Amino acid sequence: MKRISLLAMLSVAAVTLVAQSGSGLAAPKPVFKPKLGPPAATDFRTIDPENVLVIDTTKGRVFVEMVPEVAPQSVARIKELAREKFYDGLTFHRVVDAFMAQGGDPKGDGSGGSTKPNVPGEFVFRRGPDTPYLRVQAVGGLEDGFIKSLPVRTQNTGLMIMTADGKVQGWGLWCPGVAGMARAGDPNSGNSQFFLMRQFNEGLEHNYTPWGRVVAGLDVVRALKTGEPVVDPDKMTSVRVLADLPAASRPKVQVLDTASPAFQAQVANAESVCDIELPGKVQ
Repeated sequence: MKRISLLAMLSVAAVTLVAQSGSGLAAPKPVFKPKLGPPAATDFRTIDPENVLVIDTTKGRVFVEMVPEVAPQSVARIKELAREKFYDGLTFHRVVDAFMAQGGDPKGDGSGGSTKPNVPGEFVFRRGPDTPYLRVQAVGGLEDGFIKSLPVRTQNTGLMIMTADGKVQGWGLWCPGVAGMARAGDPNSGNSQFFLMRQFNEGLEHNYTPWGRVVAGLDVVRALKTGEPVVDPDKMTSVRVLADLPAASRPKVQVLDTASPAFQAQVANAESVCDIELPGKVQ
């Protein structure tokens, strides 16, 4: 099997505003941004335990909300392998500081996978009226928003009445914390390896499958030992679907609700969806 790798380029946009004296232009008025306070208990939603992946690592615990609405086959594969305890003891073999942490290879060198058939690329998805979607802002003729905790970009909602299936096309945005399927050169070569974004990277759009987002433990992801390959890498000691943990010891995992006032305050202070934080709580 070919070594599985990711695009490592980072997109950096710089905008310089130049003030010209004597131009006769009035100074722009400051934009009011509401002061952000701590979210209230009612600002959070509880995530279905069936769609939470619990990754215990040598650096701490990570909780990922899985989003089958965007990548049903990839989510099914991650759950299947977690339930077989496939990931237990595997390493984060490739961790790039300002990019992502990749693991899930039984060989530990980026060339391995499970014995199961490969999963096809789910780089885009169809969004319909019933999709749990919240629009945040318009971007040209497109929309940025969230499906649960996953940031996405889609065609304009108004186009739904013009399509045969009543839906529009969308794709994931690779903000910090987003979880994706690793693959080889073949777009349909996803198998067992996955990665967790440490920072934003737009170069992955339309090229990799996003299947969830870290809702608690991003600090753990960013604390993983770096390297290409990593020397003495950190490990996944246990990977489980939250619903499979004993009820008596199963934590309740919550994330900021996109329908909450606290989320709306985040939107007012953000320049892009990747600036919007969705804090999680584990109780």
